[in-house]
Parts: sequence; structure tokens; C-alpha cells
Amino acid sequence: MAYEVEAPKYVRLAQTIQRRIEDGTYPPGTRVPSENQLVQSFGMSRPTVVRALELLKRDGWLESRQGYGTIVRGRPEVVEQQDRRGREALSRDESRSSGRLVEVAEVPVPARVASALGLPKRAKVLMRRFLAEEDGEAVELVSTYFPAGLVEGTELASADALNGSVREHVEARKKVRYDHVMERVSARLPESSEAELLGLPDGVPVLSILVIACDASGQALQVSDVLLPADRQELEDTYRLN
Repeated sequence: MAYEVEAPKYVRLAQTIQRRIEDGTYPPGTRVPSENQLVQSFGMSRPTVVRALELLKRDGWLESRQGYGTIVRGRPEVVEQQDRRGREALSRDESRSSGRLVEVAEVPVPARVASALGLPKRAKVLMRRFLAEEDGEAVELVSTYFPAGLVEGTELASADALNGSVREHVEARKKVRYDHVMERVSARLPESSEAELLGLPDGVPVLSILVIACDASGQALQVSDVLLPADRQELEDTYRLN
């Protein structure tokens, strides 16, 4: 005879939180409720809540960030790919990276960027556009947008490549601190200038990873639109069936 044993409370709680992450109740990049809130919401003891959170951290669904709390990462397999792109966008040293700075200009903020930065549609922002290359082939186009208030007192508007990463430069000049990033992944047709830089024929879409870099309060500091030619990408995702 087969016997079914109910999972421990902390495992059931972890599964509930995991489902809420997957259905968007707790979106990636946001904080999960505090231990006290979880205790009250689920009627479980603090040790049970702590154990459930530790299980989710171990499996890559959550992570702790000093001074900010426990953050939702999302599906671990997806997070690994997205985090790599987010880290690269923030840590790239323009003067040493394989590629070139192709444009620095004040431009009308794109709609997808305006909403992330909390700016009106007709606002002007500074754009730094970097084309990453491998063996002479364009592999990635990164357009990073900065609100005017972040540009003042920096060299972001310079047409020369920065020594060090944009993040290091801004943190040193503006006394702000980058805390976390959020990513929004979509596919779209590139603009004509984007297609030309990436060497794409007509009709070939790009994979867009919108990397939103925020401080500890959740205020967006900059937004990078990372474009990858869809005909040169092979993405793999693995997920659990409950």
C-alpha cells in the first residue's frame, strides 16, 4: 500500500510563495513581504517562515540584499541569463570592451524608457549607444538612457569612451548607489539605425532586454536597452511542473 505524506509546513509555504512569483503577485526585482507580514498572512510561526525563505534563496528564487530586504529574482534558470546581461550593461568598461561607442546625444525619451524612468513622453534624455563586437561582427547594441538630473556633474555627455564602467563613474560623481536591476524581455523589429548598426536585413527582429537600474528606494537611475539579433540567439529555459 502506498502512503502519501504531507509536505512540511515550510515546504508548503515555499511552494505558495513560488507560485506567487510565477503568477506575478511578487514580480522580479521587488521585495517579498517581511517575516512579520508572512507570519500574520499565513498563520505560521517565524521559524517556519524563515525556513521557507531560506529554501527559496537556496534554490535561487529569492536573494537577500543588505539594506533592502529579500528580493524576488524570478525563475532561477531565467534569472541566470538575464542577470548576466544586466551586470554586463552596468559593468562594461567602454575604453576596454570589444566594440565602439557609436553615439552620444540628447534625444526624446522612447516611450518604453519614459515609463521606466517616470518621465513625461516629450522629455529629453541623454543616450550613450555602444556597439559590442566579436571577431569584427556586431553582436549586441546597448543604448543607455540617463535623465538630465543624473548627467549634471558627470562626463556622461562626453563623446569619448569612459574609463571604467558607467556605474562606477556615476556613483563616484553623483554620490548615488546602484542597488538592483529589473529586466523586461521582449521581441520587436529594430529601428532602421539599429538594424544598420547590427547588420540586419529587413524583417529580422531583435531580442530586447530593458535593464532598469535602481537605487535602494526603487528609483530608476538609468535604463539600458540591450538589443540582440534574434537570428543569432539560442535561448534555453527549464522550469518545474508542479
